[in-house]
Order: sequence, then C-alpha cells, then structure tokens
Amino acid sequence: MKRTAPRRSVLQAFLLALALVFGMSAISMGAAVVLYGGPAQAQRSADQPRNTAGPPGADLWRAVRHGAQGDVSIPNKMAGVLIQPGQTFREWHNGPLTIWGAIVEIGIIALLAIFFVVRGRIRIHGGWSGRVVTRFSEYERFVHWLTAGSFVVLGLTGLNMLYGRYVLHPILGGTLFAWLTWIGKLLHNYLAFAFMIGIVLMFLRWVAENLPARGDWTWLKQGGGMFTKARVTPPAGKFNAGQKVLFWLVILGGISITLSGLALLFPFTFHWFSSTFAVLNVVGLHLPTDLTPLAETQLSQLWHAAVGLLFIALIIAHIYLGTLGMEGAFDAMANGQVDANWAKEHHPQWAAKPAERPAGSND
Repeated sequence: MKRTAPRRSVLQAFLLALALVFGMSAISMGAAVVLYGGPAQAQRSADQPRNTAGPPGADLWRAVRHGAQGDVSIPNKMAGVLIQPGQTFREWHNGPLTIWGAIVEIGIIALLAIFFVVRGRIRIHGGWSGRVVTRFSEYERFVHWLTAGSFVVLGLTGLNMLYGRYVLHPILGGTLFAWLTWIGKLLHNYLAFAFMIGIVLMFLRWVAENLPARGDWTWLKQGGGMFTKARVTPPAGKFNAGQKVLFWLVILGGISITLSGLALLFPFTFHWFSSTFAVLNVVGLHLPTDLTPLAETQLSQLWHAAVGLLFIALIIAHIYLGTLGMEGAFDAMANGQVDANWAKEHHPQWAAKPAERPAGSND
C-alpha cells in the first residue's frame, strides 16, 4: 500500500469540529461569568436581621433549619428531615465550581493555542515513507471510539447542565432550551453505561502495555520531543510515557466519575463519601461520617461536575495532539494504520518489533 500524502477523513474533520465546539463552549462560559458575574450572584437572598436572643426553642429550630434528622415511624427515613439544607451546596455549585470550571476550560484552550503558535504542528521529520504499519486492530479502535464517542456526548450534555441556562437559554429561548436539556439529560443518563463499559474494556485490553517500563523516564525528561523542532527520538514502546499517564488518568478518572454518577443515577442508594471520609479520618482529617442521604447526593454532584470538567480539559488536549497537533497521528485510530516513518520517530522500540504489531503491516 503506497501513501504519498496524509489523507483527510470525515472522522478527522469531525474531531476538529468537536474541538472547536468545546472551545466555543468554554469561551461562552467565560463570557457568561464575566458579563453576569457568575450564577451565584443571581441567587443571593436578602439579608435578614438575626435574633440573637431568640424565643424559647430557638436552638431547636436552628437545628431543624440546618437539616437535623428526626425520628419518623414511616419507612422513608428522609421524611425525618423537615428542612433539607442546600445553601452551602448552592454556594459551591454556583460559585467556585462554575467559575473555576470555565477558567480551566478556557485555560487549556489558550495554552494549546499558544503551544501551536510557538511550536507549530509536530511533523514527520523523515517525511511520508509511503509504507504503513498496522497500529491498532478493529477491536481496539472499537473500544476507543465507544469510550470516546460516549464521552463526547456526556461532556457536551454535562456542560449544558452546568452552563446552558446562562449561555444557551438566552439564545434558544425557554421552550427549545428545555427540550434540548431534557433530551441531553436522557442521553447523559443512558450513554453513561456505554462509557462505563468502554472504561472496563480499555483497562482489560491495554493495562499490560501501560505499565512503567525502562525508557519512560527518559521520554518524560525529553518531553517526548514535542517542545523542540529538532529531531528527537526518545525511547517508547507501543505507548510512550505520556500516553501511559493519559491512560491511567482516564482509568482512575473514569472510575471516580462512574461512582459519583451511579450515586446520582440511583440517589440515596450509595454512601461513597461517608465511607471514604471514615478511611481518611484514620490519618487524622476529622471529616464528617454521619452524612445524610441528601448530603451524600450533593457531594456526589459537586464531585461529579469537578472531575468532569477536569476530564474535559484532559480530552481537549488529547484531541488536539491526535489531530491538529501531530502529523500522521489521527490515522492510528481512523483506519488503524500509521506511516512507517511516523512509527519509527514516535514509537521506535515498538516499530522495531514487527511481531508485537497487529497483522496488516506492509513494511
């Protein structure tokens, strides 16, 4: 099979467009925060005078107002909480989470833009050889796109839940935005299981090839040769040290966001934070372990959104390097084959061992 120039595919154009969508979403978030001062300011309540002395029983009602749990005879023990506390949750959700989330997304896009302007596209120094080697099998590409495709939908619908009312609602109007959000919520809930399956399949397929190996530290010290235009070929097997870091961030982040997602899909069922806090208290952190079911759900929502925002920033960088940032990289997951010179420059140890590659190479 001969190849004299890089092929542009529909899928590559889709991913480039997707990166632009994420970029415009992040910019819109930042604009909303700047123009409207953040959603937290829209929910301020009027200050009320404080009764320092208080009538008899004031302490009791203060406890009720802060979510004290009472005794009830019915099966639903949640009914024992007369007033569900939520002010602290709203302050964190609509304040630091929203604002810093926008900063993270805009920040990663700005850094990648600066990197592209300064470094330019990472080219194949030896040029296109016209020979290809098979890098990923059909099954491996299926696992990748199952996880990636579901995550893209989860990321977009998640951003809409967090920022849509401030960015899209003024543009689309109430009716259309409500329909879009409702459909997005259904997609978010059900495609979450596809993402969970993808994470498991990724771990089973690639864990052995993403364990630390000799040469990883050298690759990290040289930055994979990405920060210089001179030809640098650091040691790397099928996955270089940077890809190994990405793999474990995706696996660990995927597990974390899955657990918090399950707590939101099935509210008042899991008690991840109470159990986690009990373990952390062993080292003297003194975290609360008697959390109410509602408090568990609120913490799960905050954690789910925070991890999701960091996850999105990570994947934006991954999409950039796999498309616009590096010549010849996208073909690995588009059709499973890469140019022989690309393989030798970016994965020299793997390229030198044909027996470790899937069938189909013509080098």
